[in-house]
Amino acid sequence: MRFAASKLVEGDQLVEQALNLEQNEKEMIEHIIVQMEEERGLDRSAAIADMRFSFIQKLCDQTVIKPGESKEHERSRKIDAVLTGRYTALPMFAAIMALVFWLTFGVIGAGLQNLMEIGIDWLTQKTDAVMTLWQVNDVLHSLVIDGIFNGVGSVLSFLPIIVTLFLFLSLLEDSGYMARVAFVMDKPLRKIGLSGRSIVPMLVGFGCTVPGVMATRTLPSARDRKMTIMLTPFMSCTAKLPIYGFFTSVFFPKQSGIIMIGLYFLGIAMGILTAVISRKTMFHGEAVPFVMELPNYRLPGAKNVLQLMWDKAKDFLQRAFTVIFMASLVIWFLQTFGLHLSMVADSKDSILAAVAGAIAPIFAPLGFGDWRICTSLIAGFMAKESVVSTLSVLFGSTKTLLEVLSPLSAASLLVFCLLYTPCIAAISSIKRELGAKWAVGIVLFQCAVAWVAAFVVHLIGMAILAL
Repeated sequence: MRFAASKLVEGDQLVEQALNLEQNEKEMIEHIIVQMEEERGLDRSAAIADMRFSFIQKLCDQTVIKPGESKEHERSRKIDAVLTGRYTALPMFAAIMALVFWLTFGVIGAGLQNLMEIGIDWLTQKTDAVMTLWQVNDVLHSLVIDGIFNGVGSVLSFLPIIVTLFLFLSLLEDSGYMARVAFVMDKPLRKIGLSGRSIVPMLVGFGCTVPGVMATRTLPSARDRKMTIMLTPFMSCTAKLPIYGFFTSVFFPKQSGIIMIGLYFLGIAMGILTAVISRKTMFHGEAVPFVMELPNYRLPGAKNVLQLMWDKAKDFLQRAFTVIFMASLVIWFLQTFGLHLSMVADSKDSILAAVAGAIAPIFAPLGFGDWRICTSLIAGFMAKESVVSTLSVLFGSTKTLLEVLSPLSAASLLVFCLLYTPCIAAISSIKRELGAKWAVGIVLFQCAVAWVAAFVVHLIGMAILAL
């Protein structure tokens, strides 16, 4: 009878049919289950799992003789009382991530980035002076300075920020805290239709969407996999850091750290909103219950931390000198030459202006209808870092950019860059996991969400300025 009762709570259709229950009995059982969920503060699947493990724990306490508690376990238990406590877990998680972002974008990473920028500017000036002295051909001179140094160099300056962010994330992961994040987030995620397992791919997505999508293979439910893959691109990957850093340093230098943190949490909020809507439309049903054993806390190993940092730095450098390098060269060529393949004095007469000008009206209501901005967004589809390199090639200096964009338009553009389609590598990984229809659907959906969100930001900003 106990077995049958537990299976009825889980919604087992075979048991329900075998018992041949009447309609009033089914309604009574459903009423009891709802009452149980309200009293325990858990949904039916989680409540059954909790009861089973509580019974196992009680049985073990009565029968199993355990050795004395290790110092490591005792220390972990005391730390968990704060980091995974009922009322302190979520505030502590938010505080830890906010501290990581503040140190990365406002203190350590920002300081190292300034040093990198000084070094790149010095090298650019020296190269420019040497080429001028040697009277190098104007086309080659423009290619090296405007195409390579302004394009690739502007992206490389953000390498310290990316390395610093992954230093902190690897420290958290190797200490055992990230495993607890999955445990802590299980209950909030279940309210939007996901299990705690889904937090792992989404956290990986903060590094790169591609491994985040691939990490969903560990999820046992096809429903959870599809829903998690759809939400992962909303988690702001490190490839977008150069975009945030570039625009905040130009338009919001005093509030750069706060704005970057806000962008990360805005991406999370949009993911949650999408999950809530999807649960009521495309993804009906409940997530698979999540059970895991938490490891003891430990000091992070220097080898593991350095290996992760090197992997991310190497990946970034490879992208900078392959995809971004080629994108910078293509943008430079299209911006430097006209339809008759002759150098143009003004980029408005270039091939690029003619092509990008056709789609510029789509972005005009958002406050950034300039053809050069549109070009950078198209380049961002290849690799998000290309947005910065393309802007550096097309505008040449921040002074020219300030003449085109206002702070309000920059804020709207930041929101659009946060939410619009991930890079082509991420789309390819989504296509491998879910198929071409899902990949195209996610691209169109995210572009629509980004346009609407950026439009709302611009509209609210205009209303505030009008007061």
